[in-house]
Parts: sequence; C-alpha cells; structure tokens
Amino acid sequence: MSDTASHGSSIPDNDKPTFERWRRTFSMITGLGGTPEERQADMERYHGQTCEKWKRDLMNYSPAVVFMLKHLSLSGCRVSSKDIVCSPCDYTRAGGFSPEAGAVVLCQGRFFSKNHMEDTLVHELVHMYDHAKFNVDWRNLRHHACSEIRANSLSGDCRWTRELRRGFVAFSKQHQACVRRRAILSVRANPACPDEAAAERAVNEVWESCFNDTRPFDEIY
Repeated sequence: MSDTASHGSSIPDNDKPTFERWRRTFSMITGLGGTPEERQADMERYHGQTCEKWKRDLMNYSPAVVFMLKHLSLSGCRVSSKDIVCSPCDYTRAGGFSPEAGAVVLCQGRFFSKNHMEDTLVHELVHMYDHAKFNVDWRNLRHHACSEIRANSLSGDCRWTRELRRGFVAFSKQHQACVRRRAILSVRANPACPDEAAAERAVNEVWESCFNDTRPFDEIY
C-alpha cells in the first residue's frame, strides 16, 4: 500500500519537462519558488519571446508599420527583421533608433500592449526615414528637434488615450502640446544640448514647418 502510494505521487519521466515548465512559469508569475536568478532569467526570456512575436505581427500586419517599411524601401533603405532588435533597456524608454547601426531597438518588457509597441516602432521608423531621406545630423539640435516633432506627431504617441494614461488631460490642442513637450524632452537628452532653454529654442524654431510635414503620410496618423 505504502509503496503504491509513493509510486503514484511521483512524476513520470516523460512528464517532467512539462512539469518543470509549469513550475518555472508559476514561479515567474507569483514570485514563489526558484531562485531570484531563475525568475529573472525566465522573465527576460518571456519578455524577449513576446517582443519578437509582436514585432513579427506588426511588421506583417500593422498598416502603419507596413506603410513605413514600404516608404523606407522606396527611399533606398530596406528594413528587415534583423534591423529591428528586441533588447533589454533601462527604464527610461521604450525604444530607440541608432543612426550608426541603422537599426531600431525595441525595449522588451517595456510595452503595456501591442498597440504601445506599434506606436513606438512607427516613431522610430520615422526617425529612420528622416535619416535616410534628409541626411539628418543628429548633433544639430534643429535637425533633431524636427525629427522628434514629426515622430511624436505621426506615430500615435500623442493620441488622446496615450496622454490620458500619462495623466495629461486637455480638450484644446492636446496633440500639439504633447508633441512639443515630448520633442523638448528628447532634444534635451541630446549630448550636444547644453540646457532646456536650448532644447525649447530648437523646437520652437522648426515647429511650424516640421509639425506640418507629414511625409510619408498624407496626414497625421
């Protein structure tokens, strides 16, 4: 009797991989069981897999992303999945564009939804488009400001629902206010920018022409 009960409570060898996956998933979700290193590794693996899946979906099925990829190709800049990299990042951003590498970084684990990743990817693809088509000098604050204005305006980053989530609520020219605020923050982070006044000045100087430039879209997305 006791031998039978003991044997009945063990896990058959062919079920052990399934049980181990369940145990690791349970540990990752609840924080119970496993070592902190195991939980961290499992979380990073999960975020990486989710990021790659969403990236593939967006590159194939998102109208805005597919549109940007098409117009990048027409501008002589063909973008493959290898040029859009999922990677862990710091907690201050969701994505970035590297002019030197000609690549977009998507910060895995920093997206609260696939729509959030879509907005971020379109934002960075606008930067890539500007770099390919207009030969942007990213240390020139006016150049940088113009691309930030366009990327924030055209990507969906400043739609009303995103602003509401950030705690910014207004019913008059909220889109413009968001674009201006976020562009100034980005230019201020440029190593060539001495202070916030210089960032504001650069954004103000190019605001009208760059906000009204919706290329390659016909209008604000």
